Amino acid sequence: MRSTTPLALFAAAALTAGTLTGCGGSGGDPNTVKVAFIKDTNAKVKVRDDYLALVARQFEKANPGKKVKLIPIQASENDYYTKIQQMMRSPKTAPDVVYEDTFLISSDIKAGLLRPLDTHLDSWADWRQFVPTARAAARGQDGRTYGVPDGTDTRGLWFNRTVFARAGLPADWHPRTWDEVLAAARTIRRKVPGVIPLNVFTGRGAGEAAVMQGFEMLLYGTGRDPLYDPGAKKWVVGSRGFIDSLRFLDTVYKEKLGPDVSDALSPNIQTNVAAELLPQQKLAIDLDGSWLGQQWQRTGGGNPWPQWSRTLGQAPFPTRSGAPPGRVSLAGGWAWSVPARAQHPEPAWKMIETLQSRANALEWCVRGAQIAVRRDVAAEPRYRTAVPGIGFFTKLVEVSRYRPALPEYPQVAAAIGEATESVTAGDATPAQAAARYDRTVRSLAGGAVVDKP
Repeated sequence: MRSTTPLALFAAAALTAGTLTGCGGSGGDPNTVKVAFIKDTNAKVKVRDDYLALVARQFEKANPGKKVKLIPIQASENDYYTKIQQMMRSPKTAPDVVYEDTFLISSDIKAGLLRPLDTHLDSWADWRQFVPTARAAARGQDGRTYGVPDGTDTRGLWFNRTVFARAGLPADWHPRTWDEVLAAARTIRRKVPGVIPLNVFTGRGAGEAAVMQGFEMLLYGTGRDPLYDPGAKKWVVGSRGFIDSLRFLDTVYKEKLGPDVSDALSPNIQTNVAAELLPQQKLAIDLDGSWLGQQWQRTGGGNPWPQWSRTLGQAPFPTRSGAPPGRVSLAGGWAWSVPARAQHPEPAWKMIETLQSRANALEWCVRGAQIAVRRDVAAEPRYRTAVPGIGFFTKLVEVSRYRPALPEYPQVAAAIGEATESVTAGDATPAQAAARYDRTVRSLAGGAVVDKP
């Protein structure tokens, strides 16, 4: 059976080859390496663009006669996933190097879109510097590796100390349960009018941000293996934790503790949070990722905000009722891969080597506020002091969970997105949305499910 693409998974609008910025061309000049990557929807954010331009210059200098063509694709994450899959399906449009969200690698392998890199990795001494979890993030079920990660990330609570002071809340806030998070949000709503108390990403518009940074941060605090049971090799359905996670979202939006529902369900919500709501101090608490600091840098950031490190604090997101380990984080990341239909796979690999040399890996972690996946980079003093809060988010790696690296995951994620949207919009109760999700997963998994009430 043919793998379902994110076009169907996320109900994205059909995109023609020229709809988004950064269309690929034909096979073209054999001396040109095409590199496709996601560009921030906030056009002012140029952290990744500037870094790739730097690496492209290095590559061209080290490989006389070779050129690098950068293909920025400015789009929401869902539309980016759709666009690169379209590009990779034809030799005429396939880039030579593509930036892949690791959660899509298994499904793209199943669709025949990626090329294994083991022959190169076996002779690349630097590969030994990558931590085992990073290696596994780009490994297929066939045991082969299809990408080189450029960092990882963790998630937690960002909170505005100034707003907290006005609300009478502590500067060293450390909630131990979901109820304590909600209690702080209710206090802010009552004492600091005009400020959004809490943002938790939700709905289909935010794509994987709503699934991973929002819902799964809740779900993974409700018990062991709440989404997929690796021992049984089955997807979990019928769980109380799933309903409780939806109830948390229901509470946030019914009690008007979050952004207006229309804003929360907008595809632009991530950009709005980072570029406007947090810097303008209109949002008190944000459940978000370790990389946010890159948005506010003087160079390359979309909205320079020198005071952010003093204004914002960080706290781990708690488990539902404070059960051990007491903290929850999801870890993810992106990787550089070579499409199966790339016209120039050998120089493409050389480009990946250049992207992930020790010096360039350090440069990207510093510029992009990434959690290092190379041991030698993690040991660098420049890395450890580069971004305020990097120590806090690096420490969360020890409790971080990873999404199931399975071909079905994008479809499961789409079903989660639909469930969160229906609850947020008030179209379904948490129990109704969970039941609909269970039916979808039972159908997708073909019976490979386990009930965990």
